[in-house]
Amino acid sequence: GVFGVAGWRVAQEKDTRISSPDQVAGLSRDDSERARSTADYLRSGFAADIELDRSFGTVYRDPADEKRSVLIFGGTTLLWQPERDLDSLFGLMADETGKVTGLREVPAGDLGGVMKCGTTSGDGGDFAVCGWADHGSVVLGMFPGRTVDDAGKLFADIRNVIQTRG
Repeated sequence: GVFGVAGWRVAQEKDTRISSPDQVAGLSRDDSERARSTADYLRSGFAADIELDRSFGTVYRDPADEKRSVLIFGGTTLLWQPERDLDSLFGLMADETGKVTGLREVPAGDLGGVMKCGTTSGDGGDFAVCGWADHGSVVLGMFPGRTVDDAGKLFADIRNVIQTRG
């Protein structure tokens, strides 16, 4: 029945690993002190809101446009209700950056789970924000200078590289 399918999904997704490769989806990891400090700030705020086994934060630079750097942060843990946890993180993000508006589900791809994107405001104006959650991980991405549609596609491409299960 339903519990068998859900139990199988949990078992399949729970052993998730996230990496931060040098290059992903045409972007280059930014290892500058400023980028590491920003990523660590986001990672620690995120980890304070949800109990994670492992957390990470990474800034990826867009070689075509410095203003379009992508910030990715989150971590791995066993999540029983991934969509609920993702929605609560978008709510917590509102405390930092302002309300996430136009939040909608986007295709999660082969890795499954749920993926959503919306828009929020920051120092440089509005920007897209996306998140994914499954039974083994929850990750948010901030995409200055990109539309929600572009951010959703890029986030899926990034996820396909950085998330593995084993």
